[in-house]
Amino acid sequence: MDKPITSSEDVNGESSRLGQLRSRTGAVSRLLYIPVIWLGIGIVVVAVGWVSLLSMLSAERRQAENSALIEAGILARGYAGHLARTLDTIDQLLMVLKLQWENTEGNLRLEDYKTRGVFPEAAPFNVSIVSRDGMRLTSTFGPNVERTSPDVSDRPYYLAHVTAPRDFLFMGLPTWGRSTGNAVIQFSRRLTSRSGTFDGVVLLTVKLEFLTANYDTVTLGEHGFIGAVGTDGLVRAARTGATVYDPATNPIPAALDFSTPADSRYFPRNTMFRDGRSRYVGWQKLTGYDLIALTALDEQTFMAPYGQRRTSLIKTAVSLTFVVLLLSCAAALVALRMATRKRQLEMAQSTYRIATEAGSEGFYIARPITDESGRIVDFEAMDCNRRGAALFQLRQEEFIGAKISYLHDPVSFRRAYQALMQAIDNGEFEGELELMSRDESLHRCVYLKAVYAEGNLAITMRDISKEKSHVRELERRGNEDVLTGLPNRLWVQSFLPDAVTQTSSSGKKLGVLFIDLDGFKKVNDTMGHAAGDEVLRIAARRLKEAVRPHDKVVRLGGDEFLVIVENIVTEDDAAHVAERVLQGFNKGFRLQEGTATIGTSIGISIYPGDATDAGSLLEHADIAMYSAKTAGKRTYRFFDASFFDALRARLHRESELRHGIERDQFVLYYQPRIELVTGQTSSLEALVRWVHPSEGLLTPIDFIDLAEESGLVVQLGELVIEKVCAQIAYWAAQGKYVVPVSVNVSSRQFNEANISKVFQRTISRYGIDPRLVEVELTEAAMMEDSEDVTTALCEMRNQGMALLVDDFGTGYSSLAKLQQLDFDVLKVDRAFTTQLGKTDQGNVFFEAIITMAHALGMRVVAEGVEKKEQLTILRHMGCDEIQGFLVAKPLAPTANQADLFRKILAMPT
Repeated sequence: MDKPITSSEDVNGESSRLGQLRSRTGAVSRLLYIPVIWLGIGIVVVAVGWVSLLSMLSAERRQAENSALIEAGILARGYAGHLARTLDTIDQLLMVLKLQWENTEGNLRLEDYKTRGVFPEAAPFNVSIVSRDGMRLTSTFGPNVERTSPDVSDRPYYLAHVTAPRDFLFMGLPTWGRSTGNAVIQFSRRLTSRSGTFDGVVLLTVKLEFLTANYDTVTLGEHGFIGAVGTDGLVRAARTGATVYDPATNPIPAALDFSTPADSRYFPRNTMFRDGRSRYVGWQKLTGYDLIALTALDEQTFMAPYGQRRTSLIKTAVSLTFVVLLLSCAAALVALRMATRKRQLEMAQSTYRIATEAGSEGFYIARPITDESGRIVDFEAMDCNRRGAALFQLRQEEFIGAKISYLHDPVSFRRAYQALMQAIDNGEFEGELELMSRDESLHRCVYLKAVYAEGNLAITMRDISKEKSHVRELERRGNEDVLTGLPNRLWVQSFLPDAVTQTSSSGKKLGVLFIDLDGFKKVNDTMGHAAGDEVLRIAARRLKEAVRPHDKVVRLGGDEFLVIVENIVTEDDAAHVAERVLQGFNKGFRLQEGTATIGTSIGISIYPGDATDAGSLLEHADIAMYSAKTAGKRTYRFFDASFFDALRARLHRESELRHGIERDQFVLYYQPRIELVTGQTSSLEALVRWVHPSEGLLTPIDFIDLAEESGLVVQLGELVIEKVCAQIAYWAAQGKYVVPVSVNVSSRQFNEANISKVFQRTISRYGIDPRLVEVELTEAAMMEDSEDVTTALCEMRNQGMALLVDDFGTGYSSLAKLQQLDFDVLKVDRAFTTQLGKTDQGNVFFEAIITMAHALGMRVVAEGVEKKEQLTILRHMGCDEIQGFLVAKPLAPTANQADLFRKILAMPT
């Protein structure tokens, strides 16, 4: 029995011994902890390596199998094209022979063709003509065959045509040639007599190997397969390696499912092919023929490189496993020695630790770890405070002794390693780092300061993740459109250049879709800005639904959006996205204020090809969008360099026109109107000319359309009115007789300017009689269904100005409109004048216009009179006035207005 403890001294002594025992046990545990960790790391590395290797091999096998299926599909499409061309050639030959037989009424000898070399002896086919009774009449088989088997009335091709109501291409099943004994397949067409009845068959017999002659051993190997299979599942021709299957052997005994016209599939052993081999099969249905092209790659042959690589990698992995385990044991021994030395420093560190524990920053002492060559490869934590360990979600005892490479993922380790190496090289380092833990569970941004002294690094670290997150949130808000939540123009300016750079290195393409909403302004103006904002939010949502998941949708501002399409192969990929966007806007927009119809005009530019950088890519997409607008909206257009050049030239011309108006580079020419009865000048038409600095004198045909489209016609029109009034005032000041001058006014001047006020203001400023100013407007301007136009015309008429309809007959005017607006003069377009004297219809139509105008109280002016014959006819019809080169061309103004028409009084008769 144990001796009982009887005194308090004995009890205290026993407790002291137990405490010492626990302390020594804890010390031993701490010494062995790191070595055990190293052994565990070795085991984990080996396990992870094997799992990764097996996973990689599995992925490579799947990739190889996918490649085999893709290649089988490609080969099937190629073989299908070859078969289609072969069948087309066969059918064309049959059609030619059919035509020759029918045209010659049976006077055709195929033996003569063969004698002349049209059908050579080595040809893989023979041609025959069979009579309506099933007797072979002529062929390229030769005389021996003709004598041995002339009756073919029992053959399928004959039976198929003799009962058929119409001609068609017959393609039979593979069979043994009765004449030659070869394995063949037969094609035929019906011969028709002149009365349309059956007159026989034209037959082409092809050797089976001809349909599989393009078998490529390099591509398909010795155990590949190609074949032509009917949609009925019956094999017409097939070949494996050098073996062409004869009609008695079916290489594919299994029932086939060709529910899709083109596909590829893996067939394991003994599931499809007679030889029992597993293959990757691709097929493609021929267009226009009930035939399917079939190609197959042998699995054993195709996967041989993969099998060799797998064996090699496994052998290497076994060797590396032993190496890693040996290294782990060596590392464990080294760690044990280091742990012993570290134990000796614990007492000295404890005092320092107390001083650092109260801080809010993490504090660490780290020492460099070198390899055999003395190069620093890692760093080990010798000490830290509790805050420092907590930053890594570890306890102090867990953190001390750990290597930086162990604490971080590989990318973060490289960042920390470079920072600490910079501290060693320069004495210190201070900056921000983004770090990720080894298991990727902890990501943070830290502010790190490291000082190198006496061979070790003193490091302080503070977690600034919240501050950085706040900054990123501010940046996000700066790059985000508040209304739609989409990225904005500022985001594009930073993202697009990087996307262009990545596209350059990837070898793919980048597409930019510049989108403008059609009809948005109308909604904004009629329903209010709240409805406009609602449209923009719905548009943003529909754009995100229309594009691919990884495409970027951006709002540039206003009603302009951008879609960035990355990693595309062809322009068709971008076009497909554009079509989805157009479809997405087909449906109306249901708003709180009602329903709105919104469309899109889309411009597309592609990098590389359309641009060299992000700026030009965006600019060219904008130009392409303008092209879509000009094409009628609600469509998309790719960037077109020729359109860009034309647009640039147009913008340049528009700029020149604007400067020309500002610098008063325009002059007026005047063309008289002559009364037919008196021969006197009744009025002058003011015609504008542009005195271009480099191109000389330009007529309206060179610039008036551009002025209309750009809106500059408003300023140009005011300039013309100013010059006309000034010229009339000048002539009147000479004391001479002055006739009225007519000014051409466009519909845009009515819509965008108070034209009646412009006339009134200018006439008043120069103090001239309003009756000396006449207004010419086209039918299009006259037909504007607007109160503003009607009001302006009434105001000008009330001022005393005469109203003229110019170029009558080229627009859409109505009698009601002519009567309602009470015009004074009707100017008939030169297109009708040129028909006078040429056709009776031309004379009748012109006379009808004169009769109508006179009935409405209007005078009639014939424009473009250039021949005396026209003048004579117009006099006879009772036309009031004429204008044209016969009496006077447009003339520059002179000091005396009478000089413009002094020679016109002697008008030709």
